[in-house]
Amino acid sequence: MNDIIQVTGLTKTYASGFQALDKVDLNIRRGEIFALLGPNGAGKTTLISIICGIVNPTAGRVVVDGHDIVRDYRAARTAIGLVPQELTNNMFDTVWATLKLSRGLFGKPADAAHLEKVLRDLSLWDKRNEKIMSLSGGMKRRVLIAKALSHEPDILFLDEPTAGVDVELRRDMWEMVRKLRASGVTIILTTHYIEEAEEMADRIGVINGGKLILVEEKAALMRKMGTKQLSIHLQQPLEQIPVAVADYQLALEQEGHILVYTFDALKEQTGIAELLRTLAREGIEFKDLHSSQSSLEDIFVGLVHNAGESVSAPQRAGEAS
Repeated sequence: MNDIIQVTGLTKTYASGFQALDKVDLNIRRGEIFALLGPNGAGKTTLISIICGIVNPTAGRVVVDGHDIVRDYRAARTAIGLVPQELTNNMFDTVWATLKLSRGLFGKPADAAHLEKVLRDLSLWDKRNEKIMSLSGGMKRRVLIAKALSHEPDILFLDEPTAGVDVELRRDMWEMVRKLRASGVTIILTTHYIEEAEEMADRIGVINGGKLILVEEKAALMRKMGTKQLSIHLQQPLEQIPVAVADYQLALEQEGHILVYTFDALKEQTGIAELLRTLAREGIEFKDLHSSQSSLEDIFVGLVHNAGESVSAPQRAGEAS
């Protein structure tokens, strides 16, 4: 699978001195769904805006489908559809006029059949002759998506596309994303709904403080970094963890009624059998067992926390000197 986007040494420093991106290297594979995660202010929107030609980089290079975004910007931008966070429609135009204009701006010939398909896929066909100002917030966001698809891009950027929208639109949109990917469109999304990335993405990138701290296959990331926990529901509560099992990674919860064992599921020996035998020898009886694995959200929070500590530690050392 070849790369459709190559980002090399991308840096953005604003006039105020704020560095939004710091030497970001990233390759996006053709036909994949790539989820870019990060806290507010991490640099997600800046990265997307530079690739889409909205913001100029301070340094670095971006190539989109073989076209340099600076030297061959027309071809690069034609390959891209963008669904921004903010509503950017002309409120006095009709839905149909908005799509026709958007397609024309990219130099594409009129294609009523394609625009009809886009509107039907987004449940907008019956609204085609209505002015955008008369639509609900959810419908206006659907129009943004339709605009991004009007010129048949090979790459679709979705910047927080489901923030503040209803459940129905979210469900429709992800069904549309699956269809687009099946047709060969590359999808790059940023989202605060990490369960969406966990369900949809092929690969995950995590950005924090303008630095890309991780890019990994989703399945491999969850195998490698996802811990498992065994919750042991006790017959009688414990006041403290018994000395006999002190070497295990254990914690007491719910006022001593649950003993939680955290372990690495990839190890050949998890230690569960020996732990249960030791508890039995100590006369500690249990009535139920429940296992769970860390979610992508748990992994994401841990990564961002660790990245923040690694950045702040040198700063603290510098301040101390």
